[in-house]
Amino acid sequence: MLRAAIPTTRRCFSVLSSLKNTAPSEPLKEPVTAKAEPLSEAQEAYLDRAVRVDQAGELGADYIYAGQFFVLANKYPHLKPILQHMWDQEIHHHKTFDRWQMENRVRPSLITPLWKLGAFAMGAGTAAISSEAAMACTEAVETVIGGHYNQQLRCLSNQYNLQWTDGIRGPTQELTSLTDTIRQFRDDELEHLNTAIEHDSRKAVPYILLTEGIKGICRAAIWTAERI
Repeated sequence: MLRAAIPTTRRCFSVLSSLKNTAPSEPLKEPVTAKAEPLSEAQEAYLDRAVRVDQAGELGADYIYAGQFFVLANKYPHLKPILQHMWDQEIHHHKTFDRWQMENRVRPSLITPLWKLGAFAMGAGTAAISSEAAMACTEAVETVIGGHYNQQLRCLSNQYNLQWTDGIRGPTQELTSLTDTIRQFRDDELEHLNTAIEHDSRKAVPYILLTEGIKGICRAAIWTAERI
């Protein structure tokens, strides 16, 4: 019934045929894709170090919060959701840099087991002193990590403005993605720092000795993870 209702007008394609005959015989050229200049050895080495140390640092942060949560979650129920939120973010950071490390075939730090053991001990140990000491630990760690990320962002901004074949200058998509990731993680770390201060990190005893000692350990860990 539907076939009978549709008019069976025959179409003529003679005009299209004549247009086809006048089409250019040369094949269409593919658009030229711009390419960035290759990275220097120094630039590649810096990126390897950055990914390696960031992966080690986020692994350490993951285990620090694991240690804090293990000790404080049941003892101080009001802190449990706060600790869980910060820990969840660090797990995400850790997994992200694990992926960056594998995709870019970056050698991990050779003393990764030490980062796990030392970080968990730092988190659990300060939490065993008091909740304020645990927050002081968080403040110290995030102060150093936030500053470290800022240094990386400055380097990525200043040293990776690459020349492209179409005449423009700028980073590759991969470098832009790495920069955006580091910037977001830096902001998360500074959020953790503010959370620690809001939850009495500066009431820890002894505050100065505790925070300055942990900052020194973190700076030494960064230096070591970049090189070993």
